[in-house]
Amino acid sequence: MFNQQHTAIIDRPVRKAQPAPAAKSDAADSERPGNEHIRELLKSYGLRTSLIRLKVIDALHTADKNGRTIGVRGVHSQLEQLDIPLSFLSVREVLKRLCAEGVISLGSDKCYSLNPEARSILAHACPR
Repeated sequence: MFNQQHTAIIDRPVRKAQPAPAAKSDAADSERPGNEHIRELLKSYGLRTSLIRLKVIDALHTADKNGRTIGVRGVHSQLEQLDIPLSFLSVREVLKRLCAEGVISLGSDKCYSLNPEARSILAHACPR
């Protein structure tokens, strides 16, 4: 008896295994020195580095250096001006998570700011 499914499976081309991507080295991190201070901050809080976290913390750090705090809409509009396509909800969720982890705090005016410890880590990691 002829089994078409069995024949189709046998006739499939064999795929070669792709080598695993190489782990990021220190050289890869040095290519983006502008983010290193934020990466250090996230690492100290036990958080993974992600593009959205980098951008949100950078927006808060910029506001902090200018002596102000910003809300969700402010962070979102700042990212939009930089052509970073993130939804309002994504920004809000990242802010909530960073707040829950103690990296930032939410003021009574519904604006976010870096906590003193986070501010200190950023200042020591990248004294700009």
